[in-house]
Amino acid sequence: MKNTFARSQRIMHWLVLLMIVIAYAAMELKGFTTKGSAPRALLVLTHYTAGVSVLVFMVVRVGLKLTHHDPDIIPQPPRWQIISAKAVHGLLYLMFLSLPLLGVLSLYVGQVEWSFLGLQMPVAAAKDPELQHTLKSVHELIANAGYFLVGLHAAAALFHHYIVRDNTLERMLPSMHPRDNRK
Repeated sequence: MKNTFARSQRIMHWLVLLMIVIAYAAMELKGFTTKGSAPRALLVLTHYTAGVSVLVFMVVRVGLKLTHHDPDIIPQPPRWQIISAKAVHGLLYLMFLSLPLLGVLSLYVGQVEWSFLGLQMPVAAAKDPELQHTLKSVHELIANAGYFLVGLHAAAALFHHYIVRDNTLERMLPSMHPRDNRK
């Protein structure tokens, strides 16, 4: 049995991460720009574009998850770690599907005009500032929790690689050949 995720799964994993980093960085950097300035507008559009890209790539990831078998972790971790990993992965999937949806809905009900890769996005017929505020607040709350959850995910992968010395991380790395000789 192959001990790495399918190439398509690994590509989508790293593309999602790249878009997440871009989306988060754009919002963090926005604070250093002047309201109404061209650099600020570019960062905001970058955030929107990266966010929608996360949604598109995550939908593909869900499809791949449903059609591909996860490679075994060698040596097999304790049951509690398997359950914890599934819970964190479930939360990550839920988070990175819901965040872009909440963001897009917030823009839609707020009648914010923007485009995704040159495609003009629709806006609601009537503006709903209260709903927009609520959606944006939930979006920001989940995004802030994302720092913790992504950090936990990365820390667990590094823990498995350097402390436990299993193939957890190697299964998702691009062009890696998993360790064959495990103790």
